Amino acid sequence: MANKFLLNKKQIVGGKYIGLMRARGKGNTTPAVEILHLGSVVGSVTVEPIGTDGDNWEVTATIPADLLTDGVQTFLLVLEGDTEILDRFSVITGEPLEEDLRAEIELLRAELDMLKHAFRRHCTETMG
Repeated sequence: MANKFLLNKKQIVGGKYIGLMRARGKGNTTPAVEILHLGSVVGSVTVEPIGTDGDNWEVTATIPADLLTDGVQTFLLVLEGDTEILDRFSVITGEPLEEDLRAEIELLRAELDMLKHAFRRHCTETMG
């Protein structure tokens, strides 16, 4: 079932997620939004109306600094008491991840070199 609200991230700045929420319909009350990390409610979320028609809100969620550790941390924004995800974002930090990415890039380069050699050999054999 489609959610009656759409939430789009505008930016993450100063440890805060800022997004624009729109209602799929008119005359809605201001929704309550939660930020989740690993299934638990974390941080605080404010939802401020934009205009007077009850269709648009600015959502600001504080990203708790103590949750930012090495690796990938994923945060979900949901309506209070609901499980349908309105938006999600990930924060990636730390050296171990950087090393993993370098190793993956090196592996991709090696595979690409192998494919280039095989393609050249194939072209030589079929043309020559």
